[in-house]
Amino acid sequence: MFDIQKDDGPNPKTYFTHSLLPGYIDPQNLPTKKKPFSTFNAQRFSHTLDLILPEELYELVQTQLDVGDGASRLRYAKVYMKLGELLEGPFFTEYIKKGNIMMLSEGRPLVDNVFSLYEGVLRIELDRPTYERCGLQGTPIEDGGKKHQKARWVVEFNLRASNMVHGKKLFSRLEWACKNVLNQSLTWLFYNFNPSSNESLPEGREPISPHHPFVYTVPPAIATLHNVVMPNIVVASLPDLYEQEDSLALLEWLHLVTLGSPRIRSGDRIDSFLSRYEVPNFNGLSPRNMIRMRWKGFIPPQFVRELFLLIRKHGLKSTRGEGKEEREIGSQEECRWFALTAKAFGGYGGCYTIMQFAGRETLTWECD
Repeated sequence: MFDIQKDDGPNPKTYFTHSLLPGYIDPQNLPTKKKPFSTFNAQRFSHTLDLILPEELYELVQTQLDVGDGASRLRYAKVYMKLGELLEGPFFTEYIKKGNIMMLSEGRPLVDNVFSLYEGVLRIELDRPTYERCGLQGTPIEDGGKKHQKARWVVEFNLRASNMVHGKKLFSRLEWACKNVLNQSLTWLFYNFNPSSNESLPEGREPISPHHPFVYTVPPAIATLHNVVMPNIVVASLPDLYEQEDSLALLEWLHLVTLGSPRIRSGDRIDSFLSRYEVPNFNGLSPRNMIRMRWKGFIPPQFVRELFLLIRKHGLKSTRGEGKEEREIGSQEECRWFALTAKAFGGYGGCYTIMQFAGRETLTWECD
């Protein structure tokens, strides 16, 4: 009702894509340039992941999600370390040179000195005074300040490179900077991509154990949303969503489902003076029970990919030819879908939503 928002910042952008999955997906050799896998990989550090699916679809995948320690359980750690301790002893050898981990330090990008480690690449973002004292070679970045005055710099090291070992000149410069300038103890989030760490990390049998990490095991928070008014979307009508207004209307509805908003319930009777929202009507509307699963923590792309493949494999499998009731469900197979929404840590990405239908059809929204 009141025009109180600030207009001095850049407007967020949303990119919508309708794509087809490959005819065959090898879980051991996933495509990296095809959506949605390229979208998963582009957002390295996420803090919230929402899975939305109809109740009958959840019943098909519930067993797989609860197997063992749980394909739906997220495990990560919080630890207090200095930057230089990442480059020492078994931590450096086992986690960076041989293994694969990701880490993210405390701090605000474009404001504080922040550090991250992903796929063996150490990224250091510094303000100008700190950068000049480190003696490292980096590149300037835009920070929203004065246009022609560079105030922040980024330095990157591929720690898996052959010259990144003790005794080499470049590595020695990094060690000197860590010892004499970047020597503050920081809070880090830590994730190990090695599946065996799920057992050894809580038991204290990891190279990170001497630093006394706090281990978090995060099961999903599951909520049942009753009588959600859902637009009847079928694969044949997906091209009708290419218009900006329609694609954004569907995205808005998906986000309202993740919020559990009463505006999408069939019994909602709010006064139109307070809210004029209406569920988009593409091919009719129908009330259904929906399930929302939510993870909050330090979420890697690998976890999202594996969850996506598991739901697609066990939830969207064909049910044709197994009886009268199954044939009726099979005749509406293209109506079955699920959606994933992931939100990144500030400064490390935005938000994306993937809507996957039975078969190969995929809708992707990427928000800056």
